[in-house]
Amino acid sequence: MSLRHPVIDLVCFDLGGVLVRICRTWEEACRRAGLDLRRSEAWELNRPARQAIAGLHGVGGIDSESYFREVSRLMGGLYSPEEVRRVHHAWTIEDYPGAAEVLTRLGEAGVRTACLSNTNHSHWVRLVHHDGGRDLPGKPEFPVVRLIGEHFASHLLGIAKPDPLIYEAFQQKTGVASERILFFDDLEENIAAAQQAGWTARPINPDADTAAQITSHLRELSLL
Repeated sequence: MSLRHPVIDLVCFDLGGVLVRICRTWEEACRRAGLDLRRSEAWELNRPARQAIAGLHGVGGIDSESYFREVSRLMGGLYSPEEVRRVHHAWTIEDYPGAAEVLTRLGEAGVRTACLSNTNHSHWVRLVHHDGGRDLPGKPEFPVVRLIGEHFASHLLGIAKPDPLIYEAFQQKTGVASERILFFDDLEENIAAAQQAGWTARPINPDADTAAQITSHLRELSLL
C-alpha cells in the first residue's frame, strides 16, 4: 500500500542555515570580521540581556544602529558599536552551493515559493538586495533569495519563529491553507511549531549539503 503524500501549493524556506550559509556563533563571526575574541565578566553576566535585545531587533522593536550601541554597552564596551556592526555584517556569508539551482528548477516547474526568516533590517537589506523597494547597487550578494517568489521576515511581521502567530500571519498573507504548505528550517523548535500549525515541515542540517536534502524532500513529495 503506497503512502499518500499531501498536496503542496507553496514551498516555504527559512534562509539562514537552509539556503544561505551563516555563522553559528559570535566566535565564528568575529573571526570572519577580522576581530580577536574578547571575554569579560559583563559578557557572561549580560548574556540574557543581549539575547533579549537581539530578539527585539529581530521583530523590528529596535533599529540596527541602536542595536549595535546597546550590544556594545551590554558587553561593557568590550567591542565598540562599530565592531559589533562588523561582526553583525560578517554573520551572513553566502548562498549554499546548489541552492539557486533548486529554486530555479522549482520556478521552471511552476511551484510557488516563499521564505519565512527570523532576521533584522540590516541583514534583510543585503539578503533581498533592496531597501524600501529600491535595488542596491551592484550584484546581489545572495542570488538565491532573489529567486524566491515571496519574502516574509520577522522584523517586518513583528513576530518571530517559533511563535505560532507568525505561521498564522504567513497563511493569512499568502492565502494558503496550512496543510498545503511545505516548510524547510534548520532549527528543531521552528519545525515543531510549523508541524503544530499543520504544515508539512522538514528539518535541514546546515552542516551537510542543504540543496541535496531539499531536493530529496521535494522529490519525495513529487514537486521535482
